[in-house]
Amino acid sequence: ASGLLTAALGLPLWLNIHSYAYFFIIQFVAGAAQSTGWPSVVAVIGHWFGKGNRGFIMGIWNAHTSVGNILGSAIAGIWVQPQNWGWAFVVPGAIITGVGFLVLLFLPVDPESVGCLSPRHRDEDAQATDDERRVLVSNADKQLGRTTSLQSNADSDSESLPVSSEKPALSFLQALKIPGVIEFSLCLFFAKFVPYIFLYWLPFYIHDNKVGGKVISSHRAADLSTLFDVGGVAGGIVAGIISDRGGTRGLTCVAMLLISVPLLWVFNAYGSENMTVYIALLVINGFFVNGPYALITTAVSADLGNHEVLMGNEHAQATVAAIIDGTGSIGAALGPLITGIGLRKSKNWLLIIMICMGASVIAALLLIRVCIREIRRLRARFS
Repeated sequence: ASGLLTAALGLPLWLNIHSYAYFFIIQFVAGAAQSTGWPSVVAVIGHWFGKGNRGFIMGIWNAHTSVGNILGSAIAGIWVQPQNWGWAFVVPGAIITGVGFLVLLFLPVDPESVGCLSPRHRDEDAQATDDERRVLVSNADKQLGRTTSLQSNADSDSESLPVSSEKPALSFLQALKIPGVIEFSLCLFFAKFVPYIFLYWLPFYIHDNKVGGKVISSHRAADLSTLFDVGGVAGGIVAGIISDRGGTRGLTCVAMLLISVPLLWVFNAYGSENMTVYIALLVINGFFVNGPYALITTAVSADLGNHEVLMGNEHAQATVAAIIDGTGSIGAALGPLITGIGLRKSKNWLLIIMICMGASVIAALLLIRVCIREIRRLRARFS
């Protein structure tokens, strides 16, 4: 559906359609179709890989988002001319549709579907305190009609077992009660706010600001902007590795978010000195800005979808991923919109950079409670 709707955006070239309503409706429906993809794929990857190296594995896997941004811009850019712009939508749409059929035919959703054993999902670094765990399990018992006590659940084997049909998917409110879901959802709102401003507005920023005293052409600016995504690929992988080693997803995100704040200012203030400095700062900022965003939408979502309070109910993975990524998508929509409004009134790029810096600080502050839990757990481990 997503591929066909993308292709439909190019049809007005040949059908002579000049209606805002047409584009609005197609865009809206396409967005709804595309929004179903991320929660599903996070759940599938979560089924296949245990928590031990999940950050590293998902960091590598998540590189496809940046690679897709780069290839999508390149493929669509081939046909961006007034006489054949429709192909810029039809060709990517056809590619999406073809890949969709391949996924439908060949993607096994979990190990059990192809006769493999499920990975062990031990949550040794649980983010929930004992009190939180007791309250959540008690609520789950009441809502799902369980009669087993918390003590018997704690004594049961912690290794994940194949999910039986008797365990229903969690409701929206039940998923919100999982420790960390609300914090990481709100954090992603602001963490995704910044990279999407760069995704949509970075070529314009590069074109409007001279580098080494020279104006960068629009085509060259578009090429340079992809370096931000190159840094993002590395940032997502490194964030996953670090968080795997210490079991500190929250602390890793906060550290990268706070480091990105002064780097954004340095990029705006000194990036125009020469091209070498500009390229280096583009990659470095992409590394720290995209790292937390990549980690939260992948490994964190999978971790929370397999939280120990769920007692092996892996049906929560897609629900948790949908809540977290859906909240982040609101920020991803508002960021470029606010940027456009701000630039229309006053073409002050410093103001936009300051907004990005503020969003990163707020995102970090929203994870304070998660970081406190992780610090306490680290102290207990090494004491």
